[in-house]
Amino acid sequence: MPEVLSAPAGTAGRVIEGTVHVAVADMVGMVTLKADLSAPAVSAALQDVMGVGVPMPLTVWANGDRSVVWMAPDEVLLVMAAEAVDDAVARLEAALEGVHTLLCDVSSARTMFRLEGSGVGEVLAKGAPIDFRDAAFAVGTARRTHLGPVAVGIWRESEMVWTLVCFRSYAPYTADWLAAATAPGTTVGHF
Repeated sequence: MPEVLSAPAGTAGRVIEGTVHVAVADMVGMVTLKADLSAPAVSAALQDVMGVGVPMPLTVWANGDRSVVWMAPDEVLLVMAAEAVDDAVARLEAALEGVHTLLCDVSSARTMFRLEGSGVGEVLAKGAPIDFRDAAFAVGTARRTHLGPVAVGIWRESEMVWTLVCFRSYAPYTADWLAAATAPGTTVGHF
């Protein structure tokens, strides 16, 4: 496995304080799995390695520090500690031998942001064409969308905690966008 890179320059350890607390997660393991998600072997392999099976469309299922995020009808994102990736990939490859799949460690290609606070939905609504109100984006909901011009994955872990993932090359821009969108005095007040 290639060495997992830390957060991009200018974002590592960055904490943005405003209407919402934003932090860049460092050294997070992420694996993309593309397959026929209805195949029993895929669900069994995920259950064995991640502790949860294939999530329903537009959801995230978690088991402790491991999550499986629905990204598309044939794709999930597996999130775990960076040091767990090699073992997880090896176990998934063994369990899915003979099953048509694509399994790729994307840990160094993505950056993860953790957003906390009661105003996260409002902040994200400033740049994404999604209804982030509680009734439409409940805990456990996941979406692939855009935040401004940046392709992102967003999911809601709890009432106050959300996760945003983007390509690593867009992390500095995304951090700056989030800083502007969470700055004091920028609350819209529609949520």
